[in-house]
Amino acid sequence: MNRVKLELEFLVKSSPNILFNYISTPSGLVEWFADDVNVKGKMYTFFWDGEENVAELIKKVNGKYIRFKWEDSEGDEMFEMQVHKDELTGDIALLVTDYADEDEVDEISLLWESQVQDLRNALGA
Repeated sequence: MNRVKLELEFLVKSSPNILFNYISTPSGLVEWFADDVNVKGKMYTFFWDGEENVAELIKKVNGKYIRFKWEDSEGDEMFEMQVHKDELTGDIALLVTDYADEDEVDEISLLWESQVQDLRNALGA
């Protein structure tokens, strides 16, 4: 099965600093992304419905983006969440890069949409 790179953009009404906090800290991620998050060094353990997935923090640029690599991911696959501010409009967007099997692209895209809606609710936006 071929893997497809997904690049998704979601407008979010938030300050860049607050949004970055929600995508980069365990307490922020628990608000919208996972049921629980544990961090030991560069290893993040995400819990959903009693199951756990481990990702390594690859790179973090404060206020800009955070990039992870799932423990069981293939090759150079990673997932990234980036805070983007449009210079003309001032709009804030969350840019998500993820990978999915070809037959799961729609499902993964809908999952991200649902998760980001939870993020918007957490932000009160």
